[in-house]
Parts: sequence; C-alpha cells; structure tokens
Amino acid sequence: MDLVRKQAPWLPLLLHLPLLHLLHFLFILVSLNTNSGGHAVIGFYFAKELLGSGHEEITRAGGKTMWGDPADVGNVVAGATFDVVLDNNGKDLDTVRPVIDRAKSSGVKQFLFISSAGIYKPTDEPPHVEGIKQNLHYCRMSGSGVEKYIAEVFGSWAVFRPQYMIRSGNNKDCEEWFFDRIVRNRPVPIPGSGMQLTNIAHVRDLSSMLTLAVEKPEAASCNIFNCVSHRAMTLDGMARLCAEAAGLPVEIVHHDPKAVGIDAKKAFPFRNMHVYSEPRAAKDILGWEGTTNLQEDLKERFKEYVKIGRDKKPMQFEIDDKILEALKVPVAV
Repeated sequence: MDLVRKQAPWLPLLLHLPLLHLLHFLFILVSLNTNSGGHAVIGFYFAKELLGSGHEEITRAGGKTMWGDPADVGNVVAGATFDVVLDNNGKDLDTVRPVIDRAKSSGVKQFLFISSAGIYKPTDEPPHVEGIKQNLHYCRMSGSGVEKYIAEVFGSWAVFRPQYMIRSGNNKDCEEWFFDRIVRNRPVPIPGSGMQLTNIAHVRDLSSMLTLAVEKPEAASCNIFNCVSHRAMTLDGMARLCAEAAGLPVEIVHHDPKAVGIDAKKAFPFRNMHVYSEPRAAKDILGWEGTTNLQEDLKERFKEYVKIGRDKKPMQFEIDDKILEALKVPVAV
C-alpha cells in the first residue's frame, strides 16, 4: 500500500512509458497506457483502490511495479500468473491482442478492458447508454474491435468506457485548461453555444467501478459499462465551476471554429458536440453509486494546481489569440 502512495508525486513522469502494475490480491495485472491519452491515471487509482479496500491480503502483500512493453508482456511478467487482467494500454486490436492472448494462455479468469465512450455514434437523443449503436468508423479503427475479440476469447470479461475525468496525475488537460485562462484574466473561448452536454467524472468513481467488477465477477461478466459520472455538465457550466473553484470571475466567449479557421480539437479539450453517457449498467448490475461533486472536487483540484505553481507558469495562447482577434475581443495585458 505504501508503494502506491509514494508513487503518486511521480505519476506524470511514470505515465510517459508503458507500465505494468502488479498487485498481489487475486494476482491482478494492470497494464497502464502511455502518454497518448487521458486514461492512464485510472490504473493508478484502481491499484490504490484495491490496496486500500480493506482486504487483508491486499494490505499485507502490497504491490509491485514492473516496466516493459505490453507487446512483450510474457517476458515482462517473467512467467507470473494472474487471476485478473485490466488492460488500460491499447485501443486497437494489434496493441491489445498480445495481452489478451497471453492472459488466456496463462489461465487468467477475468479480463477487463478500458475502451472509450468516444465509441458512440452522435445522437439527437442523449444520453448514450450501453447497448445503443456505435460509431462504425470508430469501430473499424479502434476500440470495438478489441471488445469483440475479448468476448470471443474470454468467458468472463467486462469493458469500461470512460469519458472525461479530473484528478492529479492526469496527462491530458481537462480542468487545467480552464484554470490556465481564468487565473490569467483571459477570456475563455468555447466553441458553439456552450450548452453542449458532456460528462466529467472524478477518477475515484471510475476506479471504484472497476473494483466492483473484480469483487463481483459473475455480475460483471460479459457486460459493457459506461465508466462515467452520474450527471451531465454543459461546457459553459464547466467554465463557471472552474472560476468558482478559483474564486475568480470568468469571461466566456463563444465562437465558430470553422469561421475562425482553427482546428477545434487543438483549441478546446472537449468535443464540440453533445458527448454525454450515463452509467446505467454499473448502477443496475454492480450497485455502483457515483460520488463526483464537481463543485467541491474542482476546489481541491485548484489547490493542487496552485501548489505545483502552474498558475505562475509562463504560457502562450496562440490559438486563443487567433480566436479573440477574429471576434475582436480585447485581452488584458
């Protein structure tokens, strides 16, 4: 347990490399992703959740960190066997297949996979719930190909589809993007109307859902879970909550990325559309309950933001400046 706690300050550094995290409760292998996405932090909090869940076997045995390439997982784990594997590394079948095949051949009882709520096709009737049609282009390219293969190989499996999340150690800006502008008295440029619905969860809720799947393997088996918060949030609402957490005012400016001539994906951390999923399966099947309270959680995150000195860090806002110039919005110097 102490090992996981001591690792926390170095999370951003660790997440730049593939990481295999070994726990000695049910012998669980957690494969963490690289710095190419925002889900890496889930594995650390899942490990912490298991180590601190009160199971005597967990707290006594502790955990062990093993570095290596998940494609060479057999050599990395050096012949060790596991009861449960969580793969939070890959999103395409070529990347995940070696872990799936190794897990199957070594007798793993349960396979858990972190997919993405981005797999869902845009809908005029949000929220997305488990079982609705998926974005077919995305399926060919990424997550659902893995989901299908896991279901073919394993009898006991579960897939989790996270969306946006907050917590220290995340390697993809979420709340930080808003704080960066608010503390510097800059307008916050939001694409569209700002009323687009999204879902932002504290990572502790995501890790608790995973832990329930391990503790209730029969219930979790052969199910897909939206690994998200239990409430929606508008884009404008996120900006206002971040400002409230910082104790500062916020000026929200709306824009049309195409009219301005900028890439919306580079200009804003969230998708410029309704991307709202609900965790219905987790509630109904696992008895999961969300604890995310953005109003309070963002206050905690702002304290951490200031503690690491990011509020004083020199920053350039070139894309913002292009947007604001096109809209003729002045920026305080």
